[in-house]
Amino acid sequence: MTEISSISSTPDLAQPFAADRDTISQACQRIQPHIRRTPIVEIAAANFGLDIPQLFFKLEFLQHSGSFKGRGAMNNLLARKVPKAGVVAASGGNHGAAVAFAAQKCGVPAKIFVPSVSSPAKQNLIRSYGADLIVGGDLYDDALAASRKWAEESGAMTVHAYDQPETLQGAGTVGLELEAQWPEMETLFISVGGGGLLGGIAAWYQGRAKLIGVEPELAPTLTYALAAGRPVDAPAGGIASDSLAPKRVGELMFPLAQKFVKEVILVPDSAIQQAQQKLWDVMRVVTEPGGAAAFAALLSGKYKPSAVEKICVLLCGANTTAVKF
Repeated sequence: MTEISSISSTPDLAQPFAADRDTISQACQRIQPHIRRTPIVEIAAANFGLDIPQLFFKLEFLQHSGSFKGRGAMNNLLARKVPKAGVVAASGGNHGAAVAFAAQKCGVPAKIFVPSVSSPAKQNLIRSYGADLIVGGDLYDDALAASRKWAEESGAMTVHAYDQPETLQGAGTVGLELEAQWPEMETLFISVGGGGLLGGIAAWYQGRAKLIGVEPELAPTLTYALAAGRPVDAPAGGIASDSLAPKRVGELMFPLAQKFVKEVILVPDSAIQQAQQKLWDVMRVVTEPGGAAAFAALLSGKYKPSAVEKICVLLCGANTTAVKF
């Protein structure tokens, strides 16, 4: 399996992208009163054994509900007309928690479907926001099928975890915010599951920064899609399977990745675990596997930075109880 996929395919530009700078700016204005402006911190790269001049981390796991997903969820509920039946979502856990949080704030009912691989931390968080939680099936796609059935039966509004314009636009506000915080940034590492976060940020930067997508070797959804020239089914396993392992990347993010993402790197589970450990040792930061995957590409040496590269790593989620440090 190829470890690095360079983006070379040409997307079909006849259709507009699902998110762009204008729609992301509008989403930011819409959700700003309801989300946190998460900080960036500079850490001496030498503490991680890295020889680069600047290393920043964007601490998006400090967002409401513990991940970046709160942005897209809130944008969906504020930008779309929610029916009396409320909202329904399928999730590995983080998106479900975000939708449950947004629904609670907006005063609408929420039903969340998660697979059995969803961590207890995420399930408990969903319940804490008052949502009706249904656990069933082995993988995300099982939960997705169940959520679609419920939407048909109940009339509830589906809030897709990554393949919905409002979801991408909300995720893109991470890029808008980061550029305002550190406009000199050159390279950004982003974990990839369904690709909503990467797609949204790509829609904001539009090639003005080098975006590096990072996937687990056991869940190479975007890598497979780029090789095929379209989203296709891929394996869905590994320690980050509750956040980075849908069956395939989203149709809406794919042309954005083709045009604006520089490359995609695959990392083994061992590198993700090492990244989690190092983040704790150096920063006293606890991340879930999906949240640490982006850093694993840099820490493991899968990506070789230049001597002057200005790098930021997006730490996107921290909903976990598997802390053994």
